[in-house]
Amino acid sequence: MADPGATRPPATAPPPPDAPPATTAGPAATAGPATTARPATAAGPAAGRPRRRFTHTLTARAVLVTCAVALVSVLVTALVAVPLAVRGVERRDQAALAAQARLAADVLRVRPSRQRDAAGDRLIRQLHEQQIEVYVVQGGLADHPGLPRQVVNRISAGRDVSGRRLVNGQRTLVEGRALPGGEGVVLTRATPQGPWRQVLRTLWLPLLAGLTAGVVAGLLLARRLARPIRHAATAAARLRAGDRAVRVPVEPPDEVADLAYALNGLAAALATSEGRQREFLLSVSHELRTPLTAIRGWAEALADGVIDADQTRATGRTMLTEARHLDRLVADLLALARLEAVDFPLEPVPVDLARLAADAERTWSERCAALGVPFRLETPGTAVPAYTDPGRIRQVVDGLLENALRVVPPGAPVVLAVRSAGAGPATGGLVEVRDGGPGLTDDDLAVAFERGALHQRYQGVRKVGSGVGLALAAGLVRRLGGQIVAGHAAEGGAAFTVRLPADPYLTRTRA
Repeated sequence: MADPGATRPPATAPPPPDAPPATTAGPAATAGPATTARPATAAGPAAGRPRRRFTHTLTARAVLVTCAVALVSVLVTALVAVPLAVRGVERRDQAALAAQARLAADVLRVRPSRQRDAAGDRLIRQLHEQQIEVYVVQGGLADHPGLPRQVVNRISAGRDVSGRRLVNGQRTLVEGRALPGGEGVVLTRATPQGPWRQVLRTLWLPLLAGLTAGVVAGLLLARRLARPIRHAATAAARLRAGDRAVRVPVEPPDEVADLAYALNGLAAALATSEGRQREFLLSVSHELRTPLTAIRGWAEALADGVIDADQTRATGRTMLTEARHLDRLVADLLALARLEAVDFPLEPVPVDLARLAADAERTWSERCAALGVPFRLETPGTAVPAYTDPGRIRQVVDGLLENALRVVPPGAPVVLAVRSAGAGPATGGLVEVRDGGPGLTDDDLAVAFERGALHQRYQGVRKVGSGVGLALAAGLVRRLGGQIVAGHAAEGGAAFTVRLPADPYLTRTRA
């Protein structure tokens, strides 16, 4: 039946991979946004988001926060330092007045004013020039009015006086020294007005310098913090534009380093995913082209009248087989695309896995025998109950057997085994497909159910499918609440084991 197709090389021979649009459309469509859409993508965020204000940026907010902290620090410093400075000034003036009082007590000889010697008069004039009032106490009285009575009594009692008193209604520094005989000398000096203003005039420059230093430090800190974030944003924009080679420099602190690691990992994952997608599209396009080429070749042969009348029915069967192959591949692709959708059709019911395997054995034993491959069915001889969708599980079993039959050599076995998952019927059942083919490595087992992974590894090495079957089988089993694992078979090839629950509740919760 292949002779008519073989006599028409243009129709049956597969064209070069880069010639037909079906092959190049996948990579081109995948790589297209990385080149043609980049200017539009770069302009997109500026047009799609509102115009940024400076106050909304991280730099501005960090500067404002740092300025606020610096201002609060300056105010707290002023509230603490200014009273201390004022008290220091007052203590300094009090100490100076006390020293002058001791000097006056040593110099003055307490006697009536008309009897003061020249040195005493000169000292009093000097003190008056310094705005210091001198009172001489003698006989329990001051030489001129204004001194509080309690101060005079204390000096007359032979005790010194030091501190602040009200003299003539004004707060005044008072220093008095008692002399023998109930006499003494008292010096008073009015407290300077506005010490706070004097201190602030002294401290405003250091406080302003501290505030300025805080602003500068905030600006530098904000720029330092915002720089890695700007780098990450730029890298994310380039990733969105299709540049998968972009990497973000890893620099401290740890949070920024974590962000850089995450973006770099995302870029690497995207590059790997897109590479697999391109390979998957290439493999699918090749798988689609194979039955299409056969159908087109036979159709052209029929149209040209090359096929004899007695071969028409066989030609029709061949075309129907290829059409069914094409339909099955398209159906698998659609099912894989819809697998995660909420409305994906599933009809789980109680199923006897042993009976399902027996039905599959009637179909696959003939196919295997036609290729010289022995087919073996292993069942426990009793029912193996499970709660699942029989149509979908049969689709999984057929897919696994199709993969096994594709790679197994003539004479090597293909085994379909069914058994209970545990001691009781409520534990569910296991369906296992084993073969005597080349098998899988441990690295292959880790990626066996990733779409197109095995196709990419073994293309050109051995017969491979489109890369859809195992991914679809894993997705269907997962949606049915089961588990599927890949391993090594005792027959020397690969083994795929599907575990299905017997409880409807487990089926729903695991799904």
